[in-house]
Amino acid sequence: MARAKALSAADMKLWAAYSQTLSRLMPGKTRLPVEPEPLAQTAPAPDPAPLKPRAPAGHAPYISLDTTPTGLDKSTWKKFATGKIRAVQRLDLHGHTAARAHHAVIHFIERSYSSQLRCIEIITGKGEILSRELPYWLNAPSLRPLILAIAHPHAANTGSVRILLRRLRA
Repeated sequence: MARAKALSAADMKLWAAYSQTLSRLMPGKTRLPVEPEPLAQTAPAPDPAPLKPRAPAGHAPYISLDTTPTGLDKSTWKKFATGKIRAVQRLDLHGHTAARAHHAVIHFIERSYSSQLRCIEIITGKGEILSRELPYWLNAPSLRPLILAIAHPHAANTGSVRILLRRLRA
């Protein structure tokens, strides 16, 4: 008959912790004592600051709502953010399901980009699921290279997003 191997220290700890969960033991058996974990001698490291999502190398950077993007001069950003650059086309998503809206956004942006439009607007409505999902859709790998900046047309109007498209390069 093969001889049983002795349990390692880690296995003994695990077995001791498990034996504490048992409600009944066989007569004559006792629970193994659980040794407390040794206290850490050093102070715990502070939590790192949350990182912004980064695009993989070779892709356009993550596009944030109402922030000046890299590659856009201040005067153009100011004109765009204050509404001096007018939206040429609008897409109204009221009444759309999330799936239909996502599909419509993709086609609308691709069509606008290929038509060499500079500024477009997407109306989602205030406080709806679509307004929360739209920034994620705009940062999809297929759309991110087409978009230069996104902003609300006015601070009080969060139910609409204006999009500044990149210029079509030949």
